[in-house]
Amino acid sequence: MIIDAHQHFWRINRGDYSWMNDSVAAIRRDILPPDLAPLAAKAGVTGTVVVQAAPTVAESEFLLGLAAESPLIKGVVGWIDLTADVPAQLARLSHPLLRGIRPMLQDIDATEWVLRDDVIAGLKQVARAGLRLDALVTPRHLPVIAALAQRVPELSIIVDHCAKPAFTDGDPGAKWREGMRRLAAHPQISCKLSGLANEYGPGWSAETLRPVFDHVLECFGADRLMWGSDWPVLELAGDYPGWLSAAQSLARDLSAHERDALFSQTAIRVYDLSL
Repeated sequence: MIIDAHQHFWRINRGDYSWMNDSVAAIRRDILPPDLAPLAAKAGVTGTVVVQAAPTVAESEFLLGLAAESPLIKGVVGWIDLTADVPAQLARLSHPLLRGIRPMLQDIDATEWVLRDDVIAGLKQVARAGLRLDALVTPRHLPVIAALAQRVPELSIIVDHCAKPAFTDGDPGAKWREGMRRLAAHPQISCKLSGLANEYGPGWSAETLRPVFDHVLECFGADRLMWGSDWPVLELAGDYPGWLSAAQSLARDLSAHERDALFSQTAIRVYDLSL
């Protein structure tokens, strides 16, 4: 069994994908479940978690609507305004497949925004609703997410894309390594093995990404690490079968239990997916 713990769908004329400029022209087209279905079937992927790509409640409703129609989607990570009426927004998004929320922290200039009192209050309500936080962060946020875990220990946090390490001469850096180690000290934090091809850029391979894989595996263990494709953003740097093959190559020396965790069981447990 393989669960893709991180992928996206969008319909361009919905009009709230402000990040879709000419730099991502290759993926600036409608991308919907029928587009992923053949790739998933060929890869042996039996379920996915679809993640928001626009900071609107309306887009979250759109994704939940797709989930109601596509048996491939096992969970949805949506968006809400954490500084507004959180219970009302969650009531609006009430759906058995809503598994978490994701503020687009990487796009917020204030690194410590997520530690604001009103945001913390909103996240406590998210946790109370049984939902999780997907943390779309870069290395500048690592101390902040560690502080968040201390302030809201009841909140399950999933770090997207291994916190987007900035590769310098192929190395993710000492600050990234130490930051991820500190995050892993909090048992409610898990990590997605996703997005790394895009972060590395041209010339990426399983071996160029091994320093990141080895470190997050050492820090989090396979039981808190989950594979995701980040498709179709992945298409800016590679393709679905190529990234899955690279991840499987990185995991070739793991035990059967560890591989099962990485490619399905961690996502099933952390997101509480029903298959």
